[in-house]
Amino acid sequence: MPRVRPAAYALVIFFLIGSRQAAAEIDRIDIGTRLPPPYWALLERQLLASNGAACAEFYQRYFDERGYLECVERWGGDDGPDDAIENCNDWPLLHALGGSNDVLKLYKRAWEGHLRQYTQAKTTEVPLARDGMYYKEFPTSFDWVHNGEGLTVFNLQGLSDPLDLDFEKRVRRFAGFYLNEDPGAPNYDAEHKIIRSLFNGSRGPLLRPATALDWAGDPIEVKHRFRLGHGEESYEQMLAHFKDYTDIVGDHPQNLAATSLALNAYMLTGETKYRRWLLEYVDAWRQRMAANDDLIPTKIGLDGRIGGAEEGRWYGGVYGWGFTVEVPQDGSLAHRNTHHWGLIGFVNAFLLTGDDVYLDAWRRQIDRVNAGGKEIGGRMCYPRMFGDQGWYDFQPARYQHGALEIWYLSMRQADLARLLPSGGGTRAEPPRRPTSPSSLQWVRYLQGQDPDYPQRALLGDLDRIRDRVASIRADTTTPDTRLADDPMHLNPASVRSLVHLMWGGMHPGHQGNVLQCRLRYFDPAKRRAGMPDDVAALVDRLTDDEVGVTLVNVNPLQAREVIVQAGGYGEHQFIAVASPEVDHAKLHGNRLLVRLAPGAGSRLVLKMRRYANRPSLGQPFNRG
Repeated sequence: MPRVRPAAYALVIFFLIGSRQAAAEIDRIDIGTRLPPPYWALLERQLLASNGAACAEFYQRYFDERGYLECVERWGGDDGPDDAIENCNDWPLLHALGGSNDVLKLYKRAWEGHLRQYTQAKTTEVPLARDGMYYKEFPTSFDWVHNGEGLTVFNLQGLSDPLDLDFEKRVRRFAGFYLNEDPGAPNYDAEHKIIRSLFNGSRGPLLRPATALDWAGDPIEVKHRFRLGHGEESYEQMLAHFKDYTDIVGDHPQNLAATSLALNAYMLTGETKYRRWLLEYVDAWRQRMAANDDLIPTKIGLDGRIGGAEEGRWYGGVYGWGFTVEVPQDGSLAHRNTHHWGLIGFVNAFLLTGDDVYLDAWRRQIDRVNAGGKEIGGRMCYPRMFGDQGWYDFQPARYQHGALEIWYLSMRQADLARLLPSGGGTRAEPPRRPTSPSSLQWVRYLQGQDPDYPQRALLGDLDRIRDRVASIRADTTTPDTRLADDPMHLNPASVRSLVHLMWGGMHPGHQGNVLQCRLRYFDPAKRRAGMPDDVAALVDRLTDDEVGVTLVNVNPLQAREVIVQAGGYGEHQFIAVASPEVDHAKLHGNRLLVRLAPGAGSRLVLKMRRYANRPSLGQPFNRG
């Protein structure tokens, strides 16, 4: 039976990164109740093991001993440096969940190799990268669709490895490009609170119209050699794809993805300058939304005005609300509106503050867009784009960008209604994209509507690994016929079900986001992030002030200990714990040590105050 020991008898741990200044005592629970290994627990352990083995095989196939991706190196929006390191997407999450230490070792080797590879890689025609595609280990100047994708794995490294000295240097340097700490990279205008161009980076903002060459990269042979992601069959079509991608001067919501750099720096160092800059920049965007009828503008001029020189055209600019271009292969029109990337900054601000004003701005935007819906052919349709003639690109699905994040962060019933139909999800309703089907199934499971979801999701990820490894083994490409993004669809790392079920978290996606989760785990025996050997967790309930989780030790011979943390970065605070064996016991911090006897397990209900603590990359032990 579980026994709660008060803090006075708890394990003493150090929780400040790289410091022995302070120690904290954490409560301890002993669980001795026998629990035969549930099927989901065995599947979780199998999935962690299979992921690690599959990633090792993928690395062996596509990376060399230096950590270089074996491919033709390119600059640009079709294929570029960001695509190369995206081949390791989800590897930091896998390790932080409890995957093999080899996953972390291979990811770090790939990252170090990637930085060297693309610093050495140069363009001949594109001015932005003639001296190297990376400068100071960061893209020289490009848009945040690509910068963010290329930083996806780096921005999550701190979950497992915050004490790496190179990581700390890079976190500070990268954030410094946006705090104007590097005179060679004046990206931010503190007076107008804008990032000055859609193109920005370690060499600063591009303050001229972009050209198709800037976006497409150097001339390249295409036909019979490469398969481009956008479907172009020649370099001329590549240039045609980007011919309208010119209006980049001024700020765009995409740039809010840069706030993840400041957030990581703050969580690592605790220095308030990073927090201050992040909130200043997000607040400026929040005020623009309020001034623009609750819609985030996609064009901010260098003078800080919505619409800039084209005053009133708040929907302008590359990747704006009105950015519709022609597909060169067939002449069709493509709508490329990426305003929703701005949500990243608002979510980051909420993690820092727990202030609902950052969510409410996006609630109002969702309602404002859907208010533009109209009946077409006897059915209601809702817009996605806005141009000189008003709303267009009407679709049967309701506009929903941000709805999952708003509900997850607020835990309000009214926000849940944006995701799930009323009446328990039984009445017919049009599909609500872009929220992924797996995320909606997970939300329904948490509401008690889909009890088979854990088994189905875990088996699905195991199937995905099997299929991808089979495709790796069947791949006949060679390094000189392979672009950086070609192996990406074969990356076997499959962790979405584990993020949902073990952490009670949202998968952070591949845009450079940080992690949002309710619980995270550490192994006190191995002094590392992740679930200890043989231990599994199933989060089955989330509310504003509690989480229900079953912890089980599937090993019938050896006891295991696990440290449970409240939040991905310790941002929440435990208050109490209850289980079938323990009615109520007070807790005193954001970490809890659980000792599981051989073959033991129990469901715990953990009461908590959310967003009560400063988020930190600190771990519950020193690694020195």
